[in-house]
Amino acid sequence: MTTTSNIFIAGASRGVGLEIAKRLTQQQLKVKALLRTAASRAELEAMGIKVVLGDALNVGDVEHAILTNEPIHAVISTIGSLPKDSEKVDYIGNKNLIDAAVKAGAKKFILVSSIGSGNSVVALPPQVLQTLGPVLVEKEKAEKHLIESGLTYTIIRPGGLVSEPATGNGVLTEEPRISGSIHRADVAELVCQCLNSERANNKVFSAVDRNMLFGQPEFEEFSLN
Repeated sequence: MTTTSNIFIAGASRGVGLEIAKRLTQQQLKVKALLRTAASRAELEAMGIKVVLGDALNVGDVEHAILTNEPIHAVISTIGSLPKDSEKVDYIGNKNLIDAAVKAGAKKFILVSSIGSGNSVVALPPQVLQTLGPVLVEKEKAEKHLIESGLTYTIIRPGGLVSEPATGNGVLTEEPRISGSIHRADVAELVCQCLNSERANNKVFSAVDRNMLFGQPEFEEFSLN
């Protein structure tokens, strides 16, 4: 990506999305963020990010944010719900973003999903699946919609998320049986690497910290270079 590239982020108010936003602005990229509330607006604007208020569940809000005179090079979505949330954004919110990205002619869409979605369902024990099941179903629908959209995509499924500084040990693998934890900052680093890697195009990855695996599985790390 060049410094004239416009990157659109949904989910930048906290967690992985906020960590991605920090890294992109450090790379001098032009970043626009969709925020549902103004709570973190000042923080993002202080980084030089253009903020648009709107709800990913509202098609009009999403199209207003993405379909502008400025071409969008890539859309990154980290939006997601908790099992207790009555209204889940994981599918409908991401569907709206994906459809708008298609209309905008975006070059790439990176979706941050979760281990346990799709064929990685085999990675999680039954009790975890019982808790996360309703959310994972929605995430899988979003993944399928993205794959079928015609967009160049990368889907990253992190393991259990930890809110501490990056370790530099985050890895991607196409092995769906892998499970473990990873720091949010390391997921963000992997997302930014995928943004600039053609090898990541049209791939689905699990993301874990190589030192925080559950069990001692053998797997092949995916190289983005």
